[in-house]
Amino acid sequence: MEGLINGDTAWMATSCALVLFMTPGLAFFYGGLVRDNNIVNTMMMSIISMGLTTITWLVFGFSWSFDEWGAGKGFTYVGFRNLDMVWPGTTMPGLTFAVFQMTFAIIAAAIISGAVVERIRFSAYAIFIVAWVLAVYVPLCHWIWGGGWIAEMGTKDFAGGTVVHISSGTSAFALASLLGARKHRAESFPANLPFVILGGGILWLGWTGFNGGSAFAANGDCGLAIATTYIAAAAAMVMWITVERILDGAPTSIGAMSGAVAGLVNITPCAGFVEPLGALGVGAIGALCCVFAARGLKKLNLVDDSLDCFSLHGVGGFAGAVLGGFFDLEDGLIYGGDGLLLAKNLAGAAFGVVYSAAVTAVIFGLMRIVMRMRVSEEQELEGVDINCHSEAAYGKTEGFGEHSHLFSTPETVTAPTLLTVPSPRPPQRSPRKSKSRPEHVSETKPTEV
Repeated sequence: MEGLINGDTAWMATSCALVLFMTPGLAFFYGGLVRDNNIVNTMMMSIISMGLTTITWLVFGFSWSFDEWGAGKGFTYVGFRNLDMVWPGTTMPGLTFAVFQMTFAIIAAAIISGAVVERIRFSAYAIFIVAWVLAVYVPLCHWIWGGGWIAEMGTKDFAGGTVVHISSGTSAFALASLLGARKHRAESFPANLPFVILGGGILWLGWTGFNGGSAFAANGDCGLAIATTYIAAAAAMVMWITVERILDGAPTSIGAMSGAVAGLVNITPCAGFVEPLGALGVGAIGALCCVFAARGLKKLNLVDDSLDCFSLHGVGGFAGAVLGGFFDLEDGLIYGGDGLLLAKNLAGAAFGVVYSAAVTAVIFGLMRIVMRMRVSEEQELEGVDINCHSEAAYGKTEGFGEHSHLFSTPETVTAPTLLTVPSPRPPQRSPRKSKSRPEHVSETKPTEV
């Protein structure tokens, strides 16, 4: 292929792997924040996006995002056809570009689950994210990265502040408000803090490819994006736990990892446009926006956004777009800009909020007509894992809903499998032994010689 650079292609292939790995990281991050009888379901709602969104992106998603729109148009790349070329404006194969963009769509859909875990039906969620990718993500991707009107307006979105985070965070908040609060909300506490730390660490690692790969080459812009990503995450982590220490008296592991994720989201729209010191400001200021948004929404108690999805991704993405208007090296207000970039970024982000919320409401309304969206109250209180997936995260199988019969233990002990975790047999009383005779001595009388 003419124009292909092997080094850039190798870096982009690595970035594909890093961004894909972020979705299992998100599964761990979310899974550790819910009750122990909802961990499997929560993690599955992230993992299923790797299957459903991949197929959706292959069939229509990529072509509708990056092909021309119009009568009879938009089908050039259906099924990843016609990609045996160097993608325009890059030095990598078209197929590599399509897969890289696919990994963004996968995690964008998975992010939504954070607001509706512990109560939405798994089948309803699966159908929703397919519809959401086609109706929300794809149009925004086209308008911003595919040469659409938002890009022509001059909005800057380096790696998905609006396309990924504002869209998913806002849609998650809208879906949570329409779905209603959890019945056990007051009793829901994180079950596995090490999962939260592990998941947050994986996300931080994966963001190397998320932002670094958005330079589309192994060049100086890539190096700048990686550096600003790490700096913003660090600044936001420190800022978040500082707020916790001042207001609550102690820094928490959840606060540390939430702060890191907030910083990663904040820097995403401007990672390649700001200098390292600017990233420090973006991360610190953006973290303040996110932490006080999370606290304020919990205090208002109007919407049960289970895992602060909107505060981290919706507010974080919006704050990053606005802060980019201040810290952008070329057109930022701090560097002598006229404020036009700030206005354009603000307009693009605001449209992303309105569009995502409106279309999400339409999708939910149509789905509610034909199917039930929530699990039953009994299943919600018992836990969704057993009732929905016939699995338990830690082998706690007794008395979990209508599927608990699958875990009944026969009288004879059998080897455990993924779906069969036998409870231990009660200890057997050993036969009484004679106090006057050691165990190794026979009870029969010896014959006389």
